[in-house]
Amino acid sequence: MTRTQYYCAATLDGYIADSDDGIDWLTGYEGSFEAASAETGPMSEGGSYERFYADVGALVSGSVTYEFILRQIESGGSWPYTGKPCWVLSSRELAVPEGEGVDVRIENAPVRELYERMIESAGGGNLWIVGGGNVASQFADAGLLDEVLLTVVPVVLGEGKPLFDRGLHGGPLQLTAVTPHSNGMVALSYRLQR
Repeated sequence: MTRTQYYCAATLDGYIADSDDGIDWLTGYEGSFEAASAETGPMSEGGSYERFYADVGALVSGSVTYEFILRQIESGGSWPYTGKPCWVLSSRELAVPEGEGVDVRIENAPVRELYERMIESAGGGNLWIVGGGNVASQFADAGLLDEVLLTVVPVVLGEGKPLFDRGLHGGPLQLTAVTPHSNGMVALSYRLQR
């Protein structure tokens, strides 16, 4: 069964990006945790990200997250989601990268109107809300968010872009898993009540 999942990293004080939409706090983070219960190996190299991504059938993001990815491509990177439909919610016209396996669909409509097409495009895989907090809030407001998969990075920014733009309704989240990592990050999995 396809699940809609908001999978992201956030600081200890709940920010997914700094005030300038930067994530140097994440990409430059170096920490450690030595315990038998810690998952070893980098989270992005054969670890939890790869296990999560293997079940992703389609992705959705806002324009700020999408433009961040485009800047990474311009700096010599490549499209990171080859072979998977990527829905971008935006009222603006945005560039679409070229290349085999790039499937970008820019839409200006409420998530409830797009949801069935997004799920269908996932082909039985999960729908990943890549970011940001506004997009995740739109899905939650519409009652279409199933899980929050959050990696907490022990960094405090004091200000920035929040994990969610608005409060969540419908009762408390149900904690389903806690995974400490050897780099000091902690992965938390929550199920929402729909």
